[in-house]
Amino acid sequence: MAWPIAEVARMSGVTARTLRHYDEIGLLPPAWIGSNSHRYYEERQLLQLQQILVLRALGVGLAEIARIIGDQVDELESLRSHHRRLVVERDRLDALATTVSRTIADLECSRKDGTPMTSINRPENLFEGIQPADVDASLRDFPEHAEATRRATAAMTPAEIEAGQRERTARMVRLAELMAAGHPADAEPVQHMIDEEYQLLSGLRTVAVADYLAIARSCTENEQWSAAYEAIAAGLAGYQRAAMEAYAAARLS
Repeated sequence: MAWPIAEVARMSGVTARTLRHYDEIGLLPPAWIGSNSHRYYEERQLLQLQQILVLRALGVGLAEIARIIGDQVDELESLRSHHRRLVVERDRLDALATTVSRTIADLECSRKDGTPMTSINRPENLFEGIQPADVDASLRDFPEHAEATRRATAAMTPAEIEAGQRERTARMVRLAELMAAGHPADAEPVQHMIDEEYQLLSGLRTVAVADYLAIARSCTENEQWSAAYEAIAAGLAGYQRAAMEAYAAARLS
């Protein structure tokens, strides 16, 4: 049985234009082309398209997908491998969803009755689902800062590291509370917090204005950083960036 490109597009949610592109780059040629010049796909091509879409969902680029498909021998074993990766990713996203749900509940209770957030007692709770490797990757654009952070951490005791993590988490939550209260990013209470962060950053290394603005942009442009902020409150990544940019304009120019 064969399906025309329009039907494959409808079934898969992939546009006909994308399917034609996959054909042009040799990633997914059709089973055959009819006398009307329409592309037709059979079961084998549908299975390969499923594999492509699964790998794309896992963040794999087209060039790497082509290599994987070209190297594989057994389709069943390949599917089993993809399934294992999907299960791992599902579990990670489930943990992250639980983290965000708990943070929302804590923030709602804190704003309602004025009590401290319970997750602050164990700040690592806010970051379940965010892997240490993600944090390391988040610093790839700032090698000097990463090295300064490693040097500072190496000289600290485990208790000091935990205390620093607790304080960083507390600052993020306080910033989320200021955002929820409607304070503009350039308001004095917000800028006071940003100044505290800047002084801590400057304590690690000298930071040029251009570098500071690049760090500000990374709050929204760096996937790992943005995820950490958004795990606290939706919109917090953009709010942090705007506050840092306002600080740079007012105090660092």
